[in-house]
Amino acid sequence: MSDESSVLVRTEGRIGRITLNRPKAINALTHEMVTAIHAALREWADDDAVEAVLLDGAGERGLCAGGDIVAIHRDASAATTLDDAVDTPSGHFWRDEYILNAYISHYPKPYVALMDGIVMGGGVGVSAHANTRIVTDRTRMAMPEVGIGFSPDVGGTYLLARAPGELGTYLALTAAQIGGADAIAIGFADHFLPSENIEKFVSALTTKPVDDAIAEFCVVPPESDLLTKRHWIDDAFAADTGVGIVERLRGHDETDAHDTANVVGAKSPTSVEVTMRSLRQISADTTLEEALESEFRVSIHFLTHPDLAEGIRAQVIDKDRSPKWSPRGLTGVDPAVVADFFAPVPDDLVLTNGAF
Repeated sequence: MSDESSVLVRTEGRIGRITLNRPKAINALTHEMVTAIHAALREWADDDAVEAVLLDGAGERGLCAGGDIVAIHRDASAATTLDDAVDTPSGHFWRDEYILNAYISHYPKPYVALMDGIVMGGGVGVSAHANTRIVTDRTRMAMPEVGIGFSPDVGGTYLLARAPGELGTYLALTAAQIGGADAIAIGFADHFLPSENIEKFVSALTTKPVDDAIAEFCVVPPESDLLTKRHWIDDAFAADTGVGIVERLRGHDETDAHDTANVVGAKSPTSVEVTMRSLRQISADTTLEEALESEFRVSIHFLTHPDLAEGIRAQVIDKDRSPKWSPRGLTGVDPAVVADFFAPVPDDLVLTNGAF
């Protein structure tokens, strides 16, 4: 396959290898890439010559920075109704992306996600649902959606809701970046690979079983910095609304809590409250597919809300870092508006209706 392809698909010894190949964009996902990944995985699932799959990213910056949000900005700027939003390229992209996320979670062979460098948004979706998740000392992971007027998707709400205590809520509302040891501590990853061992580890996968390669090159992770903050995060983020969380943060004795209140307060107020509802509705019995279904509804509805276009404009297009949210603050968010984000999409687009 040409190195000009956005996804490089090939077999190397025992493994099928998928490399996200847009290094200048930190391998941000496009619809074409999602389709190519899914096709390769389906082909290898029944190929006895392929014993495991490896997903990695081209370049030195990371596995994947997320989706192509410049393209999403175009759709969010144009869509005014739900019918408009459903039929946009972004709507079609999310549908196929979330179906891929679910497929990865049930993959019948070892699926090794090499989560080196930046792993954010859609990058989490193609890696953190894998059965074998490898982080390194260079891993920088985040779900940054509330900062662009969106909400965690790609099964992110499912993963965040299952993190210890309220650490997932904290990460969702602050968009904070975490390292590899933190990712293991909260259940987003499994094994820690020193970055100097990456090439040797990949080479070993081509000739040895996955477990043998992991045993040879992965090590015990360092202590998690995030876990040291649980004493105040669990307390402050236990509220069920963004307003309640900010109040708890401002009333806390920890200086870090006060700073965090300012961080949450600077995010899209609508995104914060929609995200809170998404997280709190997930129970121990919720499946990944059910979470993805809800996220799809939310994503489609966000295309018609002004904060998504405005957030991307401020962070990526104009880069003035001064979004003008609507409403401006958390106290202005109408609960009825939040409820609208969870309204059904057309029956033929329901993902749990045969799409998964």
